[in-house]
Amino acid sequence: MTEKKFARRDVLKGTTALAAAGMSGALFAQPARAQAPAAAAITPELIEAAKKEGKVVFYTAMDLTLAQRLGREFEQRFPGISARVERSGAERVFTRIAQEFSSKIYAVDLANTSDLAHVIHWKRDGLLAPYLPEEVVKHYPKQYYDPEGFQIVTRVLVSPLGYNTNLVKAEEAPKSFADLLDPKWAGKMVKAHPAYSGTIMNSTYQTARDLGWEYFEKLAKQRIMQVQSATDTPKKIALGERAIMVDGAGYLIIQYKEKGDPVDIIYPEEGTPVATSPSVVFKSAPNPNAGRLFQNWMHSREGQQIIVDFARQYSPHAQTVEKPGVRKLADIKLMKEDAEAIEKGAEEIKKRYSALFKV
Repeated sequence: MTEKKFARRDVLKGTTALAAAGMSGALFAQPARAQAPAAAAITPELIEAAKKEGKVVFYTAMDLTLAQRLGREFEQRFPGISARVERSGAERVFTRIAQEFSSKIYAVDLANTSDLAHVIHWKRDGLLAPYLPEEVVKHYPKQYYDPEGFQIVTRVLVSPLGYNTNLVKAEEAPKSFADLLDPKWAGKMVKAHPAYSGTIMNSTYQTARDLGWEYFEKLAKQRIMQVQSATDTPKKIALGERAIMVDGAGYLIIQYKEKGDPVDIIYPEEGTPVATSPSVVFKSAPNPNAGRLFQNWMHSREGQQIIVDFARQYSPHAQTVEKPGVRKLADIKLMKEDAEAIEKGAEEIKKRYSALFKV
């Protein structure tokens, strides 16, 4: 059986139509302005209600090892509740949820994406349940959560350049995006595709916006290896299959370097692309209490410190402690995230990129 492929514009039309038709009663009804929920603590009552449900289903764009680690830690912290983790790229997560909802399949309790534009769509169509953990209100800067409780940023992801230190000397490594156009790097670079990864969708958009699509026209002539995920590009340079990483998961470069792999990170002079990675709870959650419990715990200091310690990713939680040797987010010149522009223009970005790189 051939799987039907959905473009993002089809996904938007499909779930918007469901919302307009009023299917599942209040499930798709979105008030003009929702009242901010009260800050919620993890209470014995919530834990007991979650245990009666017995499981939580989490769709996520996190790399699999981190997602599984969070699932195991949650199960140990709350015995009697199993965590089912389903990992894929952010675009695939988004499409899967739309396909399931269009078939009236409500299997997911909460989801994490690396593309904030997805949340704009889900919120607009009334698919989300408002929920604000107490620690988020106390310890998160306000730009990292929706005041109405519809999303919380779980991770802040940067997409820098990187290189293999066996193949490139530090003094000869590129310092900027502009340096990548040097003919000496032709056939030696790897880049991920915006059609799969939310991190790469943001990175591609921000680079094109700040440097112009003319930059990508020139870069496309450099015979760049194309891979799928933001996690694939660090692997390619760690293995020595390519010398330079154009974009990808910066935290993996840090992890690989700590393990002794011959890689290092470059924060480009023009600015480093950035993507916030939010998590949401769905109104249709089959295990709503377990979903809220997981959302609350994942954004507590305990859950967020796992993200910092295990994955070397940036946390918005003010009480987390960064690992020594990891550059602080405040010390990195960042490009600007624009979720609304991506929500409106994602299909055009993918189409234009694919035409230039012939993928």
